[in-house]
Amino acid sequence: MAKFLHHRLDPASRLIRLICAEYGASLDMEQISPWKREADFMAISPAATLPVIIESGGETIVGPLACINFVEKNYAPTSIATLIPDDDAMQAEMWRMLEWILFKLNDEVTRYVLEEKLGRSERGDGSPQTAVLRAAKTNLHEHILYFDWILGSRAWTAGEEMSLADFALAAHISTLDYLGDMDWSKAGETRDFFARMKSRPSFRPLLADRLVSLPPSANYANLDF
Repeated sequence: MAKFLHHRLDPASRLIRLICAEYGASLDMEQISPWKREADFMAISPAATLPVIIESGGETIVGPLACINFVEKNYAPTSIATLIPDDDAMQAEMWRMLEWILFKLNDEVTRYVLEEKLGRSERGDGSPQTAVLRAAKTNLHEHILYFDWILGSRAWTAGEEMSLADFALAAHISTLDYLGDMDWSKAGETRDFFARMKSRPSFRPLLADRLVSLPPSANYANLDF
């Protein structure tokens, strides 16, 4: 069984966990704090990037895109449709939305919230910077407006079929929801989308996640939120 280096609240790690759960693949999970930049981890992932998959033979796969590729090649079942659409146009839209979520949403919102609320604490660097959190909150509001518009015009993030982009978006939202940063009163279609994703069996392990030093928001594990 491959070893999986992850952090419970890292959205890229959550994405890989969700995909593997959908495909029925098991991983030997090991929790890592990328913010501490410990030497053993940095030797494997010089940019302190998660997730990391280490095969039994020692081959190392670092980062979300490489891990997605590895999982699709090695764990995607042949008996059911994978999370990459067959239709070329929908596949192109899936990659566009996946890039938006993994990079734009992450770079403008999620990584700042994680750094301020978790990274600083795990390094012992003091309290979060409120100005940074305010900026991330403003950016998140703009992203939610965009996702509401997208999801109001199609069944799923990339079109009429569920895809990798849906799990990526759900992974990021779940992290932000755990940390109490989702204002559900201002989310329409995105809220309905997340309710659908949150109810999937593959989501149950994520809803059971807990950090001793940082408990989840009140409705984090509530399917009727």
